[in-house]
Amino acid sequence: MADQNCLFCDIASGKTKTVLELDTNEFTIFKDIRPAAEHHYLIVTKQHYDSLKVLNESHEKMIIAMEEGLKSFFVSKGISTTDALYGFHFPPFISVKHLHMHGIAPRSEMNIISRMAFRPGTAWFKTTSEAIAYLKKKLN
Repeated sequence: MADQNCLFCDIASGKTKTVLELDTNEFTIFKDIRPAAEHHYLIVTKQHYDSLKVLNESHEKMIIAMEEGLKSFFVSKGISTTDALYGFHFPPFISVKHLHMHGIAPRSEMNIISRMAFRPGTAWFKTTSEAIAYLKKKLN
């Protein structure tokens, strides 16, 4: 289900001029408007979820599929996945209330501000494994 007031729902449904790099029945990939590295893409779910906070353990496969989708996309574009970072910002540290995973490469070339904003193990950014651990620990 799409949210009528959500920018990412509009992007995923093709209602904006945003270039969709990859579009499937479940996800859409497009460039981040404020790239943290040379290659910075977002994968968003077609179904609207506000954030990781509204998910539960039953969404683990979706989270894994999002990372796999970004990795496959990177490989298809010749982008190395060995120096890449994948993860989610955690509320209240999100700018758009629609579940989206960042794929950033090369990670080693991020500036100091980006390294802080996308720092794994913090209250504001969760890698895929950290997101899954959060969902498993969360009381449903």
